[in-house]
Amino acid sequence: MSATILDGRKVAAAVLERVRDRAAALFERTGVRPGLTVVLVGENPASQVYVRNKTRRAEEAGFVSRLVALPADVTRERLLAAIDELATDRSVHGMLVQLPVPEHLDPREIQRAVPPEKDVDGFHPLNAGRLLLGDDDGLVPCTPLGVIELLDHYGIPLEGRHAVIVGRSNIVGKPLLHLLLARHATVTICHSRTADLEATCRQADVLVAAVGVPGLIRGGHVRPGAVVIDVGINAIEDEAAGRDLLEGQARRLERFLAKGRTLVGDVHFGEVREVAGAVTPVPGGVGPLTVALLLQNTLQAAERQLGECG
Repeated sequence: MSATILDGRKVAAAVLERVRDRAAALFERTGVRPGLTVVLVGENPASQVYVRNKTRRAEEAGFVSRLVALPADVTRERLLAAIDELATDRSVHGMLVQLPVPEHLDPREIQRAVPPEKDVDGFHPLNAGRLLLGDDDGLVPCTPLGVIELLDHYGIPLEGRHAVIVGRSNIVGKPLLHLLLARHATVTICHSRTADLEATCRQADVLVAAVGVPGLIRGGHVRPGAVVIDVGINAIEDEAAGRDLLEGQARRLERFLAKGRTLVGDVHFGEVREVAGAVTPVPGGVGPLTVALLLQNTLQAAERQLGECG
């Protein structure tokens, strides 16, 4: 048995095409282009890559994209003042502060400072509460939304199915719980204190790994034929770990040995694809959808602020 590969790049391209069309129609009706602003604090290399990707995709979709770069030692007061300035700027329809931020700053305070109607990350407590209550007027975190988009694209049913999420973060695990419940799935959340994780995972029709541990989910965690969604993105450099986690992926292993570094998910892809009915790769699975749905959230925010929602 070899699993169907769920291609996140293909699904993201379809989302971006819809977003471009809607953004062009919005501009034709109003003369306004959706505006996305990203605040970057410090010079974290991974964050710089993520921000460049977001701003480039926004521009390709016909958005007005802006970066506000602040030094790593920026004071709390200066950062909050910058957020407040963007909050009152009518040309900014969506905004986010790229995480992580330096340790002297409180990410929760920052998330609460972003107005909920512009909170395209979906992290503000009001948006989290709207998701919990099943309201459709909030903005939903992009990565869990991407999981649902991927499942829908491939026609994978959720109603009446047992979904198991490994990971209980505020960014992925908890919001995904509510999205799956809204689709009438039965949902179990696992975490570091779950007894017999392997046995619980084997009950899943849909298994989502979102815990940030390279290769945690092995073949023995997966019920034959289950759908496995890997949200993890982990950089590894250890040769032994690379040889294990890239088992059966000769080209990727060769590139890893040449470069000394690669990205892997929370799922041991080589083992799981021999058991699962469908599985996402890393990279190329949920990741591309996160950026695409960030733009969809920004467009949705712009439409609402301009009174253009039906």
